[in-house]
Amino acid sequence: MGKMSFKLTDDQQMLVAAVQTLCNDFDDEYWLARDADGEYPEAFYKALAEAGWLGIAMPEEYGGAGLGMTEAALLMKTISRSGAGFTGASAVHMNIFGLNPVVVFGSEDLKQRALPPLIQGKQKACFAVTEPDAGLDTTKLKTRAVKHGNKYVVHGRKIWISTAQVANKMLLLTRTTPLEEVSKPTQGLSLFYTDLNRDYVEVREIEKMGRKAVDSNMLFFDGLEVPEEDRVGEEGRGFEYILHGLNPERILIASEAVGLGQVALSKAVQYAKERTVFNRPIGTNQGIQHPLAQAWMQLEAADLMVSKAAHFYDSGEPCGEFANTAKYLAAEAAFNACQTAIQTLGGMGYAKEYHVERYLRESFIPRIAPVSPQLIMCFIAEKVLGLPKSY
Repeated sequence: MGKMSFKLTDDQQMLVAAVQTLCNDFDDEYWLARDADGEYPEAFYKALAEAGWLGIAMPEEYGGAGLGMTEAALLMKTISRSGAGFTGASAVHMNIFGLNPVVVFGSEDLKQRALPPLIQGKQKACFAVTEPDAGLDTTKLKTRAVKHGNKYVVHGRKIWISTAQVANKMLLLTRTTPLEEVSKPTQGLSLFYTDLNRDYVEVREIEKMGRKAVDSNMLFFDGLEVPEEDRVGEEGRGFEYILHGLNPERILIASEAVGLGQVALSKAVQYAKERTVFNRPIGTNQGIQHPLAQAWMQLEAADLMVSKAAHFYDSGEPCGEFANTAKYLAAEAAFNACQTAIQTLGGMGYAKEYHVERYLRESFIPRIAPVSPQLIMCFIAEKVLGLPKSY
């Protein structure tokens, strides 16, 4: 394993500066407007695509930059920290590492068809895995893909599928062999990367607490035909293919959460310096100072764990315990920073025009998904501490 440095390299510093410069064109008012009107941030997405950032972690032979998890995490943290928060991050999240299972396990034909258009920003993809009944118990997925000749026919439903309103492609996990016919519940699930054909898939948006501009949806599949060549890897091994991309997703979500907490903290610190009550800046008071200092320390600690997880991933070492811990710590640190920001601003913190209430609403995302904090603690208890399985 290479040496881990706590300083960014020159190239990494240039990456952060370039992304920050691009994000400066999309200021607080842009994101406030998107939160109000719910329109997908297409201009932001296009700007990132044109600058080549969407392929940051994709192989160079398909038009990507071939950089590592460390650089991808830096990109997402910088986007979120610019004030774009989870709205900006989620608009491009799937492009960054979502097709990792296709890169690793897909056929050459599928990679040629799937990766260049995604990297160029010509196609958008969604991640159709979660179901309303199965929840976190992924092996209990009920959506079925039944093989007929050289194609599969899909029936079932999915929930919390982000960007499905604007996506034309989806990474779809379905059961191809019934649960009662497999020896292990993780078997018999297959992964596809295919067209989101709205003639056979109803997409119904879910009104939600935050991140209004990046939609989340219920999907209803009624006879969707999927060509065999759209299957990723072998039939029945979809679960292990999905697992391959979960640690990168944890790391990216964690870095996005750190960025969100950092922008909330910066707004609070600025206000604490400028706001005068009882003839002195409110930041003079330890009751204001100390929670802000705590928030900074928590965010820095979480950011270190993100860096450690990314470093282990890039070195080809097992990183599950660090990726999960990063996601847990970053989500809690972001939430605390956001609520501290609102308390610091007082009444103004409750007003949309000061932005921090929007950050707080978005901070619940990493606390809930893509894996619950409770399951992360179960994972650490079992896999790291060697305690018995509790569920």
